[in-house]
Parts: sequence; structure tokens; C-alpha cells
Amino acid sequence: MPEAVSIADPAALRRATARHLVDDVLAWWLANGPDDRHGGVFTCWSNDGGRMLSRDKYTWSQGRWVWLMARLARAGRLGLVEIDRVACLDRAHRTAILLRDHALLPDGSTAYLLAQDGTPKPLAPGQDLHASVFADLFTTLGFAALAAESGEGEWGEMAEELLANAAGRIAAGTARTEPYPIRAGFRGFSLPMILVGVGAEVVDATGSAAAAETVLGAVREIEADFLAGDDIAEMAPASADDADTLLARHRTPGHVLEACWFLLRAGQSLRRRGIAAESRLFDAGILADIAIRAAALGWDEDQGGLLRYADRDGGAPRGRRTGDRYEDLVIDTWDTKLWWPHAEALYTLALLHIETGRADLAAWHDRLAAYTYRVFPAGPGGEWVQIRDRAGAALDKTVALPVKDPFHIARALLLMIERLAEVLPPGQRS
Repeated sequence: MPEAVSIADPAALRRATARHLVDDVLAWWLANGPDDRHGGVFTCWSNDGGRMLSRDKYTWSQGRWVWLMARLARAGRLGLVEIDRVACLDRAHRTAILLRDHALLPDGSTAYLLAQDGTPKPLAPGQDLHASVFADLFTTLGFAALAAESGEGEWGEMAEELLANAAGRIAAGTARTEPYPIRAGFRGFSLPMILVGVGAEVVDATGSAAAAETVLGAVREIEADFLAGDDIAEMAPASADDADTLLARHRTPGHVLEACWFLLRAGQSLRRRGIAAESRLFDAGILADIAIRAAALGWDEDQGGLLRYADRDGGAPRGRRTGDRYEDLVIDTWDTKLWWPHAEALYTLALLHIETGRADLAAWHDRLAAYTYRVFPAGPGGEWVQIRDRAGAALDKTVALPVKDPFHIARALLLMIERLAEVLPPGQRS
């Protein structure tokens, strides 16, 4: 199993993180995932990685793969990880071309699902090809990363266009949000959150003023509609009459923790471009308070690890039911332990500790690392068994998409390596 190394020893943590990323996580994905004939990555695997369930390609995952391959090419160029930079950049290009040539639809959205060769296909006969603005925005994310690393302006221009189109539909209330449609009369935190994260990537890649305004608008929405003190709601009701509902009361600690690093990074991206970034949600100290609350709210005192959902006052989600199918998901899966909150939380807690020096963040990082590296990794040369029950046993379930996700774990590990390298003396960066 990989080591759970304390943030108090950043050089050792950087080395252990790089070993796990290259020798285990990437070793599995690069051996099993790439489709070098058509472009893209195969992600429809069983939770243990032992069986490929389909050769279909979800646009959501393909855009993320472009980002990962482009950023790994950058990391290889900078000497941060031992990786074949040329092969990574080639895979980023091939996947981006697959999306450009097959997934982009005439209305500026993307098809949700592609066949292996890129042919768009509906989720079910008679349904639309487009089903989710998240697929659009993950495609945007990939194009922005490829533009930044390759210097090819075409990808940056497409990223700007996709972002503007998606942000416009979100603002108009017409954006589709499969696999979890947002109930009428509620607003979902996931929408402004992803606009912050993706918008910052576009700002970094192209310097787009429009993308910067998208980021700032999304931050203002979070402040106005979702933030109360150090608490961030997952869904905000339009009417105070719905404040007692399960939808309004439930929290997603992993989302909040992931959003904390999105927000910190977005403020830094805007400032690098000379754009005023005055929101309190760009302040590392305030984000640290939000992150600590989310970690404490989500922590399972009985079994360890982060719960998928919690009530705003702690414990199992509760509140008046509205009949929305998302409520069933919350009730049925609230105590599962998923790969992505743990990966994202480790990076956020380490990042905010580096930014603030706060000991409580270091303690939370080390506590979560001990659990995560004991429970999730599949073993030498393997990735993670990503979906676990409350006690940590593997579950054969679908979460969001019927895929084994190549993104959150590798991204969090890579970003951790990058940030630790920035704070270490030159002689300790390798």
C-alpha cells in the first residue's frame, strides 16, 4: 500500500505522492485505458478494474482525460514526474480531436455519450444527444488545458466559446444537469462551483476577460445564495417555505472541500491577470474555516472517512421529502465512502495548510490520509477501488456515470506534487 505521509514532511510527502501517482494510479490507467486507435479513454470498468463493461465513451470523462494528459505532459516537461511527455500530449490531442469532430453539437452544447469510434448516441432511444452541461464544461476544461500546454490557439478559442454557451444556459435556467437534474424551485451549488473551476482554467489558458467575468459572477452567486458563515449548502430553495426539506438541509462535504481549492486557485488566476478579485471567498483563511467545517461535518466518527452526504447539523440527512428522485439517492447512499471526496479533500487540506500554516488543517490532512491510504488503493500497480460502503468494503454500484473515473485521484495527486514542489528548496523537488 502507498504511504500515508504527514504534511509536516513535505519532501517525503511529495516523493510518496509521486510514487503512488506514477507507479500505481497512472500505471493502471495507461495500461488499460487509452484508445490509441480512435482517441479517448475507456472508462466503463467494474469498480475493481477487473472487467471492461462497455467501450462507450462518456463525453464527461473524455474531456477530463484531455485535461489529465495535457497536465501530465506539462509535469513531465517541468521534471515533476517521470512520464512520457510526448505520449501524454499526443493522447490529449487525439482525445480533443475526437471531441471536436464528434461531440460538439450545432447549438454549442456537446453530446453526452459517444460510441467507441466517436459516433454520438442518446442514452436511450428517442432521447436528445445532449443531456448535461457538465459534459460541456468538462470538454471546456480539457480544451483549456491543451491550449495552455500546446500553445495552439484553436483549443483556447473553443474553450472560450463552450464556456460562454454553458454559462449562458445556466444563467437562463435552461441548462440540463444529468445525471442529477435539479428540482424546480431550487438552485444547485454544483453549477456555480464548476463555473469557478473551469472558468479559472480558461482564464489561465487564454486570459479571456469574458471567462474572468464568468468566474466572478459564479463567486457572487455562491456568496449570495449558498454561503452562510462557514457553511455552504448543496441546494438553495427559492422559497423559505422549503427550508425544512431534505434537499435544502443536506450537505455534500466533498463538494465543499473541492470547491475550496477551486476558489483559492480562481482568485490567484484572476490576480495574475491583473483582474480585481475582492471576494472573501478568495481568502485562504476564510476558505480554511469552510474546509474545516466540511471535514468535521462529513467525518464518520464510527468508521472513519468522509460520508457522501450529511445533514447541515450533522449525522444522516433528514428533512421533509418532496418526492424528488435525488432524495432517494441521498438517503440510500449517504454513508458510502467514495474516492473523489477523499482525493479532493487531501489536496485541499494540504493546500490550505501551506497557505495559512494552520495546525488544524495539517491534523485533518494527516487524519484523512491515514484512512484514505488504508482503505482505497487497490495495491501495487493498481488504482483505487473507488466505491466503498461505510465500513470500507468494496461496493459494485454506479455513482453519477457507470464508469471508473480516471480524473479526481490523478488530478489531486498531480496538483499536490506541483504545489509541494513550489514550496520545497530546489534540491528537494525531485
